Amino acid sequence: MKKIALGLSLFALISAPAAFAGDAAAGKKLAETVCVGCHGVDGNSPAETFPNIAGQNASYIAKQLANFKTKERPDPTQMMTGIVAALSEADMKNVAAHYATQTPKGGKAAADKVELGQRIYRGGIADKGVAACTACHGPTGSGISTSGFPAVSGQYASYLEGQLKAFADSKRANDPNRMMRDIASKLTAEEMAAVASYMQGLK
Repeated sequence: MKKIALGLSLFALISAPAAFAGDAAAGKKLAETVCVGCHGVDGNSPAETFPNIAGQNASYIAKQLANFKTKERPDPTQMMTGIVAALSEADMKNVAAHYATQTPKGGKAAADKVELGQRIYRGGIADKGVAACTACHGPTGSGISTSGFPAVSGQYASYLEGQLKAFADSKRANDPNRMMRDIASKLTAEEMAAVASYMQGLK
């Protein structure tokens, strides 16, 4: 009897993640109708106005969509607000699963920003109490999906810089435990631009 109970418990543990996973195939169909215009069907956005989401952690994408819907994450253009209004929780997970499977094209860092950007990303700024970005986003910028930390490699520098400014001004406040707000508020405009450019070139 104990063996059966143990077997059922292990089966439940193994099966549990699958029950909450999104359907990438269903997500692709939805993306082709509601997301493709801004993010492209493969998640590599055609313009810097819209972030690249190819290869982004599914849990992070789903959270951002949910936050847009609840207005926990502000939407200055109101474009995302209109899109997420019609999406169910399952739709969000499906779209997230689809884009997480796509391959990012990557980007290139500006040569004059690499030295400062690399120093901040890999070592932080000790005298300001700024932690190294690698702690949450990883050495290659791929993020930590199990902790909900997003991938930043290959992202448009202008988008990253804009988000850092939004966190610094608390215009964006959907970061866990104020982590990004505390970090961004200690960075100068030059430091934000440098680290954003460096992240764009990460692979």
